[in-house]
Amino acid sequence: MANEAPVFGGTLRCRIILMALTHSQRKRLAGVILLVALAITCVVRGVVPAVTRVDTDFPNYFTAAKIVADGGSAERLYDDSWFQEQMRRYRIGKPEEGKFSPFPPPTALLLVPLARFEPLAALRVMTGVSLLCLLCSIILLARILAWSYVESAVFVLLSGYAVFNALRLGQPYILVALSCILGYYARLRGAPLLAGLCFGLFTPIKYFPGVMLIYFAFRREWKVVLGGAVAVLAVVALSIGALGWKVHEIFLSSALGNHLIGNLSLQDPFSASFQSFDALFRRLFVLDAASNPRPWLAVPGLQMLGVAITKVVIFATAIATLIRIATGSLQEKVAPSVGILGILTLLLAPATATYHFVLLWLPVGLLIDHFCRARAPVHAGLLLVLYTLIGFFPYGRAAYQFEGRGGLTVFAFPRLFLLLAMFVVCVSFVWSRTRPSAVAADIAVS
Repeated sequence: MANEAPVFGGTLRCRIILMALTHSQRKRLAGVILLVALAITCVVRGVVPAVTRVDTDFPNYFTAAKIVADGGSAERLYDDSWFQEQMRRYRIGKPEEGKFSPFPPPTALLLVPLARFEPLAALRVMTGVSLLCLLCSIILLARILAWSYVESAVFVLLSGYAVFNALRLGQPYILVALSCILGYYARLRGAPLLAGLCFGLFTPIKYFPGVMLIYFAFRREWKVVLGGAVAVLAVVALSIGALGWKVHEIFLSSALGNHLIGNLSLQDPFSASFQSFDALFRRLFVLDAASNPRPWLAVPGLQMLGVAITKVVIFATAIATLIRIATGSLQEKVAPSVGILGILTLLLAPATATYHFVLLWLPVGLLIDHFCRARAPVHAGLLLVLYTLIGFFPYGRAAYQFEGRGGLTVFAFPRLFLLLAMFVVCVSFVWSRTRPSAVAADIAVS
């Protein structure tokens, strides 16, 4: 009997190993099945529509590029009536829905290389470029976060409507997301100038990457900032040279200001589709006989006050949290800081759309990975669930029915509150993981 004990022990160990391997195999298989399901959904809802018809949004980018390529009057890009007339002349999209505002002037140069194509052919090229950038983003995220390619691909595609609509509408945000991911990867690989160039490339067109440059400026990573400044100045100089100064003056004097307060031409400023605090408080407190006949309280002054107080509180909380990270006991400081800044930027934006949320690939990926490494699976799980809900929430069926119904209007803004919940999860993690004594000790040492 004594000789059987080692055999039993060895058998038990073998069973434990087999069970662990089986669990790992099942996990990989589940990941592959989920990836296939998400990829099919992406093809059906994003790729197929993009290669079969021209929807909204893309005609605005393409018409501007056609005007520039044909030597048209670039200074009139922000004249909506004239812009729609050009759309009729070029037979692009639905002219009554077209406009160039609130895009910055360099946006008109984005599709100039495709200006000689027919609209659908140009959209197909843009879709191919976006898919290539999507694949590159998956690969780079896997390398940055030490995830498998399947895990990285599943994470990216869990952004749902962000990917689908970016493809379907011909939006360039997947390119912008890739530039941020590539910039972060270049910095990790010890190439700060290249990192700055990547962050700066799209900053004059879509402002989001500029937040990263500001953060690295506060960290005094001057080579990153220098690279970003070179890229920004090059794009702006090219834009002024190609379009002239007048259109830039118009943008700075009118289009930019209206954009920052969520007042977009040809669009309902009360629309819950913007999912912003600006639109929420406008719905709650501003009476408009046609667009908002049933506010919660008809006190317009509360709209400005509510937006100001809410954004100041969120911004101040973010700054205090970033300082806590910088001076606290967390070993990794850049990843959670970049993550929080990414969420903060979209949370404070005057208007957002589904496709903007591909910009969260890098910030949320960094945060989830950081939480896992810090042995905070609850925070990581909550963040992933919130991120997925933002990607697949049925906004039209479940939320917009409450729009314009007094106090119930708050239920028409689920994406805004899901994003706010993500911010709260991140802030709570930082403040629970860095003790004041540790902060004080770090400051004393420095």
